[in-house]
Amino acid sequence: MKINGEVTTGLGKAAYFLSQDFYTKEFKKNLGFIPYPGTLNVIVSEEFLDEINEIKNNCENLIKPDEGFGAVKYIEAKLCDKINGAIVFPAKTTHEENYLEFIAENKLRDELNLNDGDIVSLEF
Repeated sequence: MKINGEVTTGLGKAAYFLSQDFYTKEFKKNLGFIPYPGTLNVIVSEEFLDEINEIKNNCENLIKPDEGFGAVKYIEAKLCDKINGAIVFPAKTTHEENYLEFIAENKLRDELNLNDGDIVSLEF
């Protein structure tokens, strides 16, 4: 599946969670990289929600949390046909369903010179 979406500013909470050892160790083991402590938030059209929810619900890639934290499902993905990473689906989130959170090894806003409102593609 390949979709386009709009870059938007998140709530700033991902940095804390992505810096937790149990998350970083699991991402390194399963994806081959330690994610930059933050996500690239992408708003996608609601027309894709049924497909995205089906992928999320059938996803077996799961990081079980330490006490006090939520589980995270993830699926490998590619941003703008060149950045390998993953879309994460945190069990505990305050985002709307049409917000996707992409993780990668580097700070993507800097690496790709992205700003709010820019359109990016996600393939997963």
